[in-house]
Amino acid sequence: MRNADFQIPPESLLENEADGSWLAHIPAGEFLAGGAADGKGSDSFMVTLPGYYLGLYPVTNAQYRRFVESASYPPPENSFWHAPEKSDHPVTHVSWVDAYSYCVWAGLRLPTELEWEKGARGTDGRKYPWGNDWNPLLCRNSGYPDSGTTLVTAYPDGRSPYGLYHMAGNIWQWCSDWYDAEVYQRYRRGDLKRPGSGQHRVLRGGAWNYDYPGFFQCSNRFANDPLLRYPNCGFRVAAEEPTT
Repeated sequence: MRNADFQIPPESLLENEADGSWLAHIPAGEFLAGGAADGKGSDSFMVTLPGYYLGLYPVTNAQYRRFVESASYPPPENSFWHAPEKSDHPVTHVSWVDAYSYCVWAGLRLPTELEWEKGARGTDGRKYPWGNDWNPLLCRNSGYPDSGTTLVTAYPDGRSPYGLYHMAGNIWQWCSDWYDAEVYQRYRRGDLKRPGSGQHRVLRGGAWNYDYPGFFQCSNRFANDPLLRYPNCGFRVAAEEPTT
């Protein structure tokens, strides 16, 4: 996929040569985080993050195949990860550990859940990447007869304010954080220290086999066992701002 496909100013893009990922710049500054769907109260709160880069789309089967073949890594636990017709679909059946290992290989990292959330909703606290009203036609969900994943560049009208694809729908996306049900209460008080341990890792975004609107809200928090591989879970990459 070419950067011309993304219709984003070239100066805001970063290409990672190791895996072919395109990442968009998310500038430093404040954004409204949280809300009813975060599971602990309905009040949004302001968070300030440094600048970073976030993948324009989830990691694809083709990219993951490159990793598997280059690093002799165990492939996903499905029969289609190497199928040509699925090459530009998001990789699935990958655990958090798999996603982390891919990032190490590619010289990238997983986003924190606050980084993921800012990339999904911008700075204005909107509920969904496209605005405040649920629209099932703007993301991949179970309301389609050909249920399953779709191209990572599908649903361009559902992109986030930063131009990111599938910040709602298609697949749940692993974040780097341990899941802590109380952490947003601490974040509201200004304590942004991330959980240091836990049993589950954070997932964000909703997936192809759901249709409940709340699961697709930018503030919705989900979690699963980081060692298990799920048919609706994948990931996108992140990177620090280059130092000068």
